[in-house]
Amino acid sequence: MLKMMTFFQGLPGQQTVPGVLDFPRSSQKLPSTSEVESETSMSEASSEDLVPSLEAKAAPESDKDQLTKQKKKRPKGLANMFSVFTKGRKKGQPSSAEPEGEPESKPESGRPLPTVEELKAALERGRLEAAGPLLALERELQAAAARGGESAEELVRRQSKVEALYALLRDQVLGLLRRPLDAAPERLRQALAVLAEQEREDRRAAEAAAAAAAAGPGAAGPGAAALVSARPRLWLRLWRRGVAQAAEERLCARPAAGAEGRSEAERVFLHMGRTMKEDLEAVVERLKPLFPADVDVVAAYAESYHEHFAAQLAAMAQFELCERDTYMLLVWVQNLYPNDIINSPKLAGELQRVRLGSLLPPRQIRLLEATFLSNEVASVRELMARALELESQRWAQDVAPQRLDGHCHSELAIDIVQIISQGQAKAESITLDLGVQIKHLLLLELAAFLRSYQRAFDDFLERCRPLRNYRGNVIANINNCLSLRTSMEQKWQNPQDLPGHLLDPLRELKSHGFDTLLQRLFGDLKPLFKKFTQTRWAAPEQTLEEILSTVADRLPEFSELLDCFRGELVEVVHLHLVKEYITRLSKRGLVLKTVDQQQQLAGHVLANGDAIQRFCAQNGSSATWLHHALPKLAEIIRLQDPSAIKIEVATYATWYPDFSKGHLSAILAIKGNLSSSEVRSIRSILDVSTGMHQSSKPLFSLIKVG
Repeated sequence: MLKMMTFFQGLPGQQTVPGVLDFPRSSQKLPSTSEVESETSMSEASSEDLVPSLEAKAAPESDKDQLTKQKKKRPKGLANMFSVFTKGRKKGQPSSAEPEGEPESKPESGRPLPTVEELKAALERGRLEAAGPLLALERELQAAAARGGESAEELVRRQSKVEALYALLRDQVLGLLRRPLDAAPERLRQALAVLAEQEREDRRAAEAAAAAAAAGPGAAGPGAAALVSARPRLWLRLWRRGVAQAAEERLCARPAAGAEGRSEAERVFLHMGRTMKEDLEAVVERLKPLFPADVDVVAAYAESYHEHFAAQLAAMAQFELCERDTYMLLVWVQNLYPNDIINSPKLAGELQRVRLGSLLPPRQIRLLEATFLSNEVASVRELMARALELESQRWAQDVAPQRLDGHCHSELAIDIVQIISQGQAKAESITLDLGVQIKHLLLLELAAFLRSYQRAFDDFLERCRPLRNYRGNVIANINNCLSLRTSMEQKWQNPQDLPGHLLDPLRELKSHGFDTLLQRLFGDLKPLFKKFTQTRWAAPEQTLEEILSTVADRLPEFSELLDCFRGELVEVVHLHLVKEYITRLSKRGLVLKTVDQQQQLAGHVLANGDAIQRFCAQNGSSATWLHHALPKLAEIIRLQDPSAIKIEVATYATWYPDFSKGHLSAILAIKGNLSSSEVRSIRSILDVSTGMHQSSKPLFSLIKVG
């Protein structure tokens, strides 16, 4: 049996992707608008440049005693700095190494600011508490520039040191935010507080710059021109850029091994889907409670992952894709991504608000869908043709059919139904609308296959008659018709609307199969039916008994047909018996001139008709439409009044519309006591249309009269 399997069996749960949001440990330099300046400033602020405090810079170099005293007091500066951060903390509260809340933007009034060296040492140890004093240093520098009195060189040197410290602080803050799940919640909150403070300072600086510009030249102070504008620092933008880099690194990581039977592209997209889902779940569960609402951490991560995922799909869609990859792309874009990720239980509420959209634009999706439909229809066509070819080879090689529950069985019908069903299932796994589109295309392909099947079967019937398993394979192919017909009726919304051309090949195949199976039986019955006319209907009961006995002896040969088809075959036998009987009655050699002779023959015909009806019904025939064929003819033969005969003929014509004047003339020829004018009068009744019985089928059109 042909087997088809799809590549994808579920997104989450098959294997775990280690390290959700486990970002690289290496310290990577984040891009910054002032990156070059920061590096230069840091080099300028190193070694001896970081030794003097900001207060010492203003002291005259000649006053060495005073400078010596300041150097001896310097260690107290660091203690003073931490006393600012711990001010008001009660015993037992967290130490300054694990602060909570936002950092102070300025130290306690009256206390000296920490030195640059002290701030550098604190920042290098990851002490984010230094952010507040650093901001105070920056503001003091701006105030000094506004007051004037210091040289441009001195202002530049002081600013370079501040910027170098900001570079350290930036790397510490963004480093924590780059690997947020690795940081303790308190540290993460502290980094977020610094980030928020810097965003507020960016806005304050922008407002101040706008006010100074409105006031005109010189309003900012005599030394302001010496300073390079360092605001806005845009750390929030840098953080978002870092999130995008982290998303790219996570999604571009090499997929875990072990996905047997999948292509490289399938493994990549399965990895990306799992990673994105698990990472965003971690963001929602663990980061969202820590991040301020205005930062919208969920949207930042979701948009970054979405953009990279979409870029990967768009890049892949530019190439000429194989059938499997085209299907994979559509499954991800139309089904797995929106349903299993965006609308998954843990993410739906958050991501629906973000409105990420589709991974590919609508036009590209339509092109991929058209390609998929074309590929899938061609694949179904090829698979069905291959299945028929293999089955035909088995017929020609005289391979016996399988037996299933006492019936001859062929796998061909199961294979074909499976091929069609899997083609539709693949389309429906993308979208239900695509499933509707492919259904009609597949039914057309099925109709074309059935025509090929019928031709191959007819060729087998003609060429392979001498083979030992010939009859068994004929029966197996007739039995195939049930599965194929049922499959088409189930796929059609209303089976009554199923176009006839789809079922015609099956009807022809079954009919030709029946003809082949019954050929020998009908050949044996032919000389028995001839006895009716050869004996001039002398002993019709004995002749019919011999006919029915012959049929009964041969019926077991058809027991391997499915019950429904065995009943249909008996109907064919039923029709043959009635047809041959009428054919013998229509032979013009029998002329009965007396009423007694006619009534005697009518009695024989009526009895024979009842016997045929009972025998066929007992053996499974449901051809009730044949029940009136012989009894009504017997009545025409029995009646003597031309008017009564006319009424009976008119009634008979409603049951059997193909009862022609030629057939009527052959029956009336038996009644040798009718005049020519009476015969013409009776025949004329068929010129009047009396309607047609709904159950009418061909009968007299199968009977030739001469």
